[in-house]
Amino acid sequence: MEPSWLEKFLQNNRTPWIVGTLTIALFLIANLPWQLDDYDQAKQAFTSFEMVKEGRWFYQQTPHEHLATKPPLVGWISAGLFAATRSWDVAWRLPSFVAAIAMSILLFRVAAVAHGSVAALIALSAFGLNLLSPRLATLVRTDMPLACLIFLIGLLIWRKIQKQEVWIPRDRFLIFASLTAALLIKGPIVYAFLLPGIALFQWCHGRVGALRRPDAAARRAYLQDHNSAWCGWWPWLASLGIFLLWVVGGILFQPGFFDQVVMREFVARFGETIHRAQPFYFYLPHLLHKFAPWSVLMIAVAILDLRSRRWKIAAAFREMPPETFWLLCWSLGGLLAMSLIPSKRVDRIFPVIPPLCLLLAAQIGGISPDEYSRTRVYRWSAVALFLSILLTGGYTISKVFSGYRDHRDALVVFGREVRHEAETHHWRYEVIGGKDEGLLLYMRRLSFVEPEDVIAKWKTGVIDAVVAPDEEQPRLLRDLEGSVPSRIRSQPENDDRTPGYVLLTRSKLAKP
Repeated sequence: MEPSWLEKFLQNNRTPWIVGTLTIALFLIANLPWQLDDYDQAKQAFTSFEMVKEGRWFYQQTPHEHLATKPPLVGWISAGLFAATRSWDVAWRLPSFVAAIAMSILLFRVAAVAHGSVAALIALSAFGLNLLSPRLATLVRTDMPLACLIFLIGLLIWRKIQKQEVWIPRDRFLIFASLTAALLIKGPIVYAFLLPGIALFQWCHGRVGALRRPDAAARRAYLQDHNSAWCGWWPWLASLGIFLLWVVGGILFQPGFFDQVVMREFVARFGETIHRAQPFYFYLPHLLHKFAPWSVLMIAVAILDLRSRRWKIAAAFREMPPETFWLLCWSLGGLLAMSLIPSKRVDRIFPVIPPLCLLLAAQIGGISPDEYSRTRVYRWSAVALFLSILLTGGYTISKVFSGYRDHRDALVVFGREVRHEAETHHWRYEVIGGKDEGLLLYMRRLSFVEPEDVIAKWKTGVIDAVVAPDEEQPRLLRDLEGSVPSRIRSQPENDDRTPGYVLLTRSKLAKP
């Protein structure tokens, strides 16, 4: 049978380059215009800013002077990048972008070697063309670096299972280093994405298989040959010990650390009083939606495979290669563990996306060799690829257009203009806080100032200008003698969708 143009498109050597280029472009533009006003980006950005400005390398605060709840590794990376580039936008967003590109390349190369070029193309497309990856690729958060490290650990386990190799000290050290880095990015949540899958794989693929062996010697030999998902205890315990040193240091030397970080940020995640609780099934429908159309393709290929086996599900699991079964355990284990935690948010489930992409590649590479099944799956894959380009590309572009139309970067522009005017006129200024945490970073300031302190500094001539919310303007114009509003405002005329801030200056300094 002559291949259709859809099959030829999948098998064309240029197609991966087209998909890769499109993926990188979406990664770069998805969060334009860049700002820090949502998804707690300001909190994460402030950690590295405070490191550079005040030298607080281990424990930081948020813009509203609460303790930062995340460990400092990504902040260290951003501080180093700022020292090299002198650009905060690059320093804050490059770690996530590099992690996304690294996972894209790894997924493609691993899937190409294990399952062929078409499966590798689908794995790359599934990772880059969904509704989660482009959004997180340049977001000032820790989700993408964390997912990258979890993926590296899972991939190393996958390789040991595939090659049936014993764990050597070098492998265990790599696991230890990756776990330590992951714990210093976001804490023990890394265990939820790996340990349940490891336990499930060890029990199902090891114990159940061993029980079918006729005698104790055969069972021991089977367990020894099929125990490659577990590297031993010391990498897990040693990395946890390093993380606990950071925790104990915070409890001992940082007032409020135990209440704000240990109890509120970690322990409260398992309750329903502080963080908003969601039902157990919350992640499943959101994952099916955010990962579409690839989630639909995975289900369709699985149904086709079961039909070819006359719905013998047990036989399908028995004949599944161990490395593919690990991908299934890895994905489902992470999903189930995260579903058990009452506090949920859609982007927290992102680390299960890379193993799902490899699992999809394994499905494509392991389809029935008959021409009818292969042709059908290839056509479905091509349709899913085109749909993903339309859905992800259209959604991303629409978000970018709406962002510029709605002046989502109004505070960014406002901060840049204030800093330029202050540098030009040698103004000394302070910032009165509002609800927008990112404002402090746009102004390159370490703390907000209360109105009473601003009035005192104004009267003594310590400051020449004030950035304040619109609601504070009447009071400040009354209490700050000789103050006048400048032409610089955060809110365009006749636009109520952006936060309102104004720059007040002394009348002798204001432009005519």
